[in-house]
Amino acid sequence: MFFRSKTLIGSTSAALGLLAAGGARAEWGLNFPPPAAGVAQEIFDIHMMTMGIATVLLVIVFAFVFYSLYTHRKSRGYEADQHFHETWFGHWSWVIIPVMVLGVDLTIASKADAVLKKVWEVPEGKDFLDVKVTGHQWWWEFDYLDHDIKVESRYIPEEESQELYLREVDNRLVLPNNTKVRFLHTSADVLHAFWVPELGFKKDAIPGYVTETWADLNREGVFRGQCAELCGTWHSRMPLVVEVVSEERFAEWKEEQNQLKVAALAEASADKTWSMDELMAKGKEVYDTKCAACHQVTGLGLPPAFPALKDSPVAKGPIAGHLDIVLNGKEGTAMQAWGSMNDLEIAAIVTYERNAWDNNTGDVVQPADVKQAR
Repeated sequence: MFFRSKTLIGSTSAALGLLAAGGARAEWGLNFPPPAAGVAQEIFDIHMMTMGIATVLLVIVFAFVFYSLYTHRKSRGYEADQHFHETWFGHWSWVIIPVMVLGVDLTIASKADAVLKKVWEVPEGKDFLDVKVTGHQWWWEFDYLDHDIKVESRYIPEEESQELYLREVDNRLVLPNNTKVRFLHTSADVLHAFWVPELGFKKDAIPGYVTETWADLNREGVFRGQCAELCGTWHSRMPLVVEVVSEERFAEWKEEQNQLKVAALAEASADKTWSMDELMAKGKEVYDTKCAACHQVTGLGLPPAFPALKDSPVAKGPIAGHLDIVLNGKEGTAMQAWGSMNDLEIAAIVTYERNAWDNNTGDVVQPADVKQAR
């Protein structure tokens, strides 16, 4: 008996010691994260009200339980009342208590219903920043419809993201503070779901449909979420990172994105013959970003859904066929069209795929070839 007690005390002390550590306290969060939008704050307030009511009821119920256990225990010689059911309380408690519980439920539900309507019904007006969110296997695409800016967001490998593995991305969704943002959700392939807890909602992205949500941002910060719909093998590699910045910083960010776009277009349209080494270097960079999720860095793919490119009849076949499938995709498969990429990017990818992984065709595809194939 002494040994068991000593073991229990030791285990309890160890657990309390771990919980006392700063890192453990950080991981054992007991509540929702602080909201970053007005609607999210209303959801948080309902949650806190519900928890408050539940806590009061818990204390009352347990007080009755502990009182009954102590007062009516057998060791005190207490004998059970055989006629309790015949008393007034015995008759009516089965009605009174459920009515009280229902009253509590309706108190919560009435406020929750109003907030739900506010979440899903986007207010009328034109003072919104419109962002189209498209889910892909397995990355996110953000279109700033009012600013002609497109951002592709992908997870960062573990060796680069370290402790933020599966929580960090290469390009964040940057939004201005003190702004109403309308999100237009859709998918290019299968079901995905946009979920950032601090924004207060989760919304499915459905192929062939566009659905709306909105948020009225009220504080700056970095807020992390993820795809909340099982969407395939790399579902876990679809983190979402929203960075809310000042309106001044957002204006600077827009200018930076426009400059990058102009520079990329200028590079792609330059009248230049690229060497194989240049195309292979750029091709590997673009392939690892846009293609490796399905066809793998090794080129071995994930058959049968995503075929291997190593020794592939496409990568080692006619260049025209290779260009066509990259530009236009392949109907009935997961291979989507990549015609939105510029001529240099497609030329580099095709050159890389035809010469990497011992394919060694020796073919060099120039941007001019891509332009002609379009």
